[in-house]
Amino acid sequence: MLYCCLLKTGDMASRRNIKYTRLAVDEDDVGTEGTFDPRFEMSAETFDKIPWKSIALALFLLVFGCVLLLLSLFIFTGHMDGDRSQLYGLFGLGTLTFLPGFYETRIAYYSWRGAKGYRFAAIPS
Repeated sequence: MLYCCLLKTGDMASRRNIKYTRLAVDEDDVGTEGTFDPRFEMSAETFDKIPWKSIALALFLLVFGCVLLLLSLFIFTGHMDGDRSQLYGLFGLGTLTFLPGFYETRIAYYSWRGAKGYRFAAIPS
């Protein structure tokens, strides 16, 4: 703040004519054109590899979220005894488990069906 107050009007005009120079090349960029790094290699079999554990987790989250949402619906309609705090807790947890489960299950289903734009590689393993 003090620096802004000390600037003279002539200082800003003289800064317009500064010639910029290119920065030095980063060490990581030198000589990497011809090298091969297998960590970043994505082959066709990598795209088609099915992440079974992730799909199982997604299905579990989907079913568990549906159960929690149904329990909160039963408390809301009075078919089950419970307080409003239980209703909000079950609804919140049900939403937090249902949404990622539905999203990942949908990606897995469309990948299995062969829909355009969906690959098993989109599911984190």
